[in-house]
Amino acid sequence: MNLPETGRSVEELLAEVTRLKEHDLPVRGGKVTAYVYDTGRAAVHEAAARVYLEMLEVNSLDPTAFPSIVEMERQVVGAVADQLGGGHGIFTSGGTESIMLAVKAARDLMGRSRPNMVLPVTAHPAFHKAAHYLGVEVRPVPVDLETFRATAGGLPIDQDTVLVVASAPSYPQGVVDPVEEIAAVAAAAGVPCHVDACVGGWLLPWLREAGAKVPAFDLSVPGVTSISCDLHKYGYAPKGASVVLFKDPAMRRRAYFASAAWPGYTVINTTVQSSRSAGPLGGAWATLQALGRDGYLELGRTTWEAVKRLRSGISEISGLRVLGEPESALVAFTGEDVFTLADEARARGWFLQPQLSFAGIPANLHITVTGVTLAGVEAMLEVIAESAAAARRRGPAVLPEGLVELVVGMDLEALDDAAFAELAAAVGADLRPGAGQPELAVVNAILDALPVAHREAVLVRFLSLIYA
Repeated sequence: MNLPETGRSVEELLAEVTRLKEHDLPVRGGKVTAYVYDTGRAAVHEAAARVYLEMLEVNSLDPTAFPSIVEMERQVVGAVADQLGGGHGIFTSGGTESIMLAVKAARDLMGRSRPNMVLPVTAHPAFHKAAHYLGVEVRPVPVDLETFRATAGGLPIDQDTVLVVASAPSYPQGVVDPVEEIAAVAAAAGVPCHVDACVGGWLLPWLREAGAKVPAFDLSVPGVTSISCDLHKYGYAPKGASVVLFKDPAMRRRAYFASAAWPGYTVINTTVQSSRSAGPLGGAWATLQALGRDGYLELGRTTWEAVKRLRSGISEISGLRVLGEPESALVAFTGEDVFTLADEARARGWFLQPQLSFAGIPANLHITVTGVTLAGVEAMLEVIAESAAAARRRGPAVLPEGLVELVVGMDLEALDDAAFAELAAAVGADLRPGAGQPELAVVNAILDALPVAHREAVLVRFLSLIYA
């Protein structure tokens, strides 16, 4: 039974939380190179946490009931608009929701009966998720396999296209698509163009001031009609903070939802969610105020220094190479057996994010460089070199003979969770409660060998198993 018979004290609850988090990856210190963003400034994170708590129980559902959220959102969205070429924005819970609203606005604006959107294969899966939820066909286009950038030529735009997408940067290799060229093609066809700057929107302007060569990418570019920017990434705000900007306020209104088809309270939503805590908004507002322009510029400088050192250092390690020429703070590298390398690094206390091969791009490891990375960049490079050498000694993950063919030919829906758990455990991926943290080289190697549809089916079953 998960619900206690009697209430528990705060001390008990906090002790239990400490126990539950025992095997979590650390959110501070820079040894986790994905999912978390660290300024290295404890006072900033403390300010965000305190204001987050102050706004925790304020409901962002109704701005007329809680005018504080209106003023906070105006300030936060205004700061983002100042950095990204103006526009009219909405504060959201994250990049996926920002992208969902951008796709909805474009779909509703264009009013096509069989809508489609055109996006590079390196575009974030949030677009595929939005397409799935909103009934929009995805038309993926390849990228250049030397630069990993999208190209503006040959975009499959037709009379049913409602949106064209570019990334600044794309997450996998950290490169910026040619936004000016892609937006010009979209505009010539009379189609909206969204720039996914969820990762780079709040970072690239500071990197430009720090000396990085950053191409034009924001709402100041002719033809760009919307842009998304996550503040819980390089804005360093607590999770649940993003902004989507629209060039035209009429297009922003297309992102809204209203319903009067019931006898209850007035329903008008700016976001996908209805009731939601104003905590993330308060945390984002506090972070922006605590850091200020000087703080973000300094973080940009140290981040860019770390990126340059990391790129050069990885290139000096035998058997490894950086993919493309990252223009942001995302670095991806490949080698003989990156999945085993990731396991070796994890054993040494560092998390490097595996990325599967796709559309001609090889399997690789991804590093998100943050404000705290520079202080530990030499230690990170030492671990990568040690892990690469250890991976060479171990050799690549060996897949059981015939396993991939077995999975491809299997009806996974016919297996219950217990049967799938036994299958997963047999290949070294025991994710059942109490099994501990498995090495994932074999799991990633299996996923990498499977066709995309089968990868997705297996991933869904793994997730179901984790939460069983």
